[in-house]
Order: sequence, then C-alpha cells, then structure tokens
Amino acid sequence: MNNKIVKGFSEGFLWGGATAANQCEGAYLEGHKGLSTVDVIPAGKDRFPVMKGEMKMLECDSEHYYPSHEAVDFYHHYKEDIAMFAEMGFKTFRLSLSWARIFPNGDDEVSNEEGLKFYDNVFDECLKYGIEPLVTITHFDVPMNLVKTIGSWRSRKMVDYYERLCEVIFNRYKNKVKYWLTFNEINMLLHLPFMGAGLVFEEGENQEAVKYQAAHHQLVASAKATEIARRINPEFKIGCMLAAANTYPFTCAPEDVWKAMGRDRENYFFIDVQSRGEYPNYAKKMLERMNINLVMEEGDAEILKNNTVDFISFSYYSSRLTSADPKVNAETAGNVFKTLRNPHLKASEWGWQIDPLGLRITINSLYDRYEKPLFIVENGLGASDTPEEKGYVEDNYRIEYLREHIKAMRDAVNIDGVEILGYTTWGCIDLVSASTGEMKKRYGFIYVDKDNEGRGTLARSRKKSFYWYKKVIETNGEDLE
Repeated sequence: MNNKIVKGFSEGFLWGGATAANQCEGAYLEGHKGLSTVDVIPAGKDRFPVMKGEMKMLECDSEHYYPSHEAVDFYHHYKEDIAMFAEMGFKTFRLSLSWARIFPNGDDEVSNEEGLKFYDNVFDECLKYGIEPLVTITHFDVPMNLVKTIGSWRSRKMVDYYERLCEVIFNRYKNKVKYWLTFNEINMLLHLPFMGAGLVFEEGENQEAVKYQAAHHQLVASAKATEIARRINPEFKIGCMLAAANTYPFTCAPEDVWKAMGRDRENYFFIDVQSRGEYPNYAKKMLERMNINLVMEEGDAEILKNNTVDFISFSYYSSRLTSADPKVNAETAGNVFKTLRNPHLKASEWGWQIDPLGLRITINSLYDRYEKPLFIVENGLGASDTPEEKGYVEDNYRIEYLREHIKAMRDAVNIDGVEILGYTTWGCIDLVSASTGEMKKRYGFIYVDKDNEGRGTLARSRKKSFYWYKKVIETNGEDLE
C-alpha cells in the first residue's frame, strides 16, 4: 500500500454507510420520475414470486402495498440525513441513482433535468461536509418501460440505453463523484432475476439461457461504462460489486468440497469477467453442459478484455454451507442464497448466520484471486429494534455484530496484508429491506419512525450504535468498544 498505515487502516480509509435509491428515496413518481421495476415489487407473500420473475407484475394494483413508493423519503429528507451522516464523521456515503429518475422511460432521447438536479443537490450536500460520494449506477433498478417494450436485459438494446445513461451521469458529475460501481450485486441476476435484471419469464422458456444472456449484456455494459468513464475523467475509479461469501463444505468429504467450490464459482464467474476481462474456462464448459450458446457481438471479447475494473467491491452478511449429500437438507430461513444450517454459528432473527471470521476468509479469497484493492460496501445486521419514547434504541446486538466484523477486516489488513479502500455498513439509516420489503428488518444507526404497513411520522432519531460508530471513525477503527 502507498498510504502510511495508521492504527490498522490507511490515513485515507473511507468509513461510511450505504443505501440504495429504491430502498430509501421514495417520491416514486415525483420530479417526472418514471416507474421502475422495484416500484411494482410488493411486500407480502407475492414479493418473492415477483422478484424471481415467476409472477408477472408490470403495473401497481390496489391489492398490494408497495414499500418503495415512499420508503423513508430520503428524497425530501436528504439534507437532514446527510447532516447526521456528517455528525458520525462519514468519509464516504454509498448511494445509487434511480435510472428512471434520469431517463423516465429508459429510452428517452433527452434526460430528465429535475432528476439530475436532485442528485446534484445530494452530491453538493455530501461535499459540503467532506463526504466522498460512492455511486452505484444501477442498484436493482430498471425503467419499467424497458421491461415492457424490449424485455429488459434479455435485449442487447439495453447496452445502448445503459451507455447513454453513463455518458450523461459521468459528464454531469465528473467533478463531484470519483468512485463508481457499475451494477449492484451483479450475481443476484441468477437468484432473483426480476429484481436483479428486470427479467420476466414465459411458460416453457429456458430460464437459465435467458439469465446468462442477460448477464452477458450486463457484463458488456459494465465494460463499456468503464471505457466511457476513463474517457470522460481518467481520475474516476470504477468498481464491480459482488454479493460475496465463501461457501464451506459440510464435511471434509471430497464431494462436499467440490460442491462448495462449484457454488463459489457460480458467483466468481461475474467478477472473473469484470476483473480479468474474459470468460473463465470453467464458465465456458458450464454453459456448454447446459446447452447455452451465448449470443456475442463482434468486438465483445475486446471490450471485456480492455476495460477491466479498478477495484472489487462486495457485500458480506454471512457465510454459506453446502453438501453433496441429498439427505443433508436443513437449510436456513430467509436467505436469498440457499445455505445449510452451520452448527458452529449463531443466526439473526431472519436466519442469516453470523460469521465474522467468514468475512476475513472472503476478503482473502477475493484478494488472492484478483489482486486488486477491495471495498466492503455492504455489511450489517438486520434486526427488530424497540425504540424508547424519543426514538433511542439500545442496539447492543448491532454494535456487537459490527465490532466483530470490523475486527476481522482489521486482521485482514494488518495480518494478511490485504488492501482495502473502505467500509460502508449497509442501511446506515433504516430503510426498506430488499429481500422481504419490511421496515421491521432494520440495519441503521438512525431509526426511522415507520412500520411494515407504511404508518409512521418518518421522524429520525439516533440509536446507541450511532455514537459507537462515530467513535470508530474518529479513531480510524482503533476503538471498537
């Protein structure tokens, strides 16, 4: 590392928090914003069928509740919220842009000035406090018009529309934003294809073929975004983003080890392409076995090869476990990524297994594999909070979770020599859960008065973890008590 090491982390280490437009902004049709995929994903029992693309919901109806429509109304509270982030001492704030706020239909000839101005205001507010914006270009967000007219990322035309978006935002914010992520948790496309890529399936369709073709389009789009970024501002730093976690074998049986390796490769595949610039042989053979012939245009291989990312960002919440034995099937509840119950780990209320050492293992696996700087852009504990009269929450459980994970990250830096650019906890302010659509599943240092049915004042209040994280940042990760 070039930077002098101070108490475990570099002097310029980027401490902060992370959000997503679709989970916090609200104002879902204000400012001439168009309808987005997330706007039609309801809370309740139909949420997962819609996110998987199995239940077609292309419009909102009166029978469902759609939590993204108001979310926590960051759109109208951003000044108050960013001031609180500054009070904690944030060095960076990860947020995403709503594509439909900038191009309401996705294929518009002209961008929406009102949407662009909103993000200008947000970035200006961050910079006023010395907070570096870290911007995800698309975080589970496709304009609904593109789903209806061209089938979203199953169509090659999406690459052109994504390029247009990138041209506009990179030019507009070239003096305000340095760090960019092309797609949030790009591997989520395989698990929740409507949420990850706006894919809806027809009966009898080869879903795997559609998903991998859409993945190819996103990988080409990511490379083209990287090319555009470097042309517009060579100082930009472009990263990819993986929903990461190593998969453990259930036993030392070679079959279990092999199965775990295969599970990891399903996710590494995306980052192998974005970081190394080509499809790995194991992925080519896998697609061959599945009888999937990707349609690639002339020049795609060169685009991927010549426009690899500068750094690897990822989310980490829990490790995973698998077995080759079909009789071993005690899967945990609540995880998008299916995993067995690990008898050595405790779990959260939502069945996410708590494994701080797993973070260090994941960090080292990624760094060994790619030899590029890492950025932990999501890590946190979803839990039910019970506020006192003035909204204060004694969330020692959240502090404990974050403390142990930061210790693991610190060990990865100090003992293992991994280069990590920064750490942004997920949902630094309470927001709508992406997986369940709940407000009850809270991650933030800041409590927002709103419940699962949308009732509440939206008043903000500081939790105990707010003051704890402030101290962590002040001491650059030295004081974690």
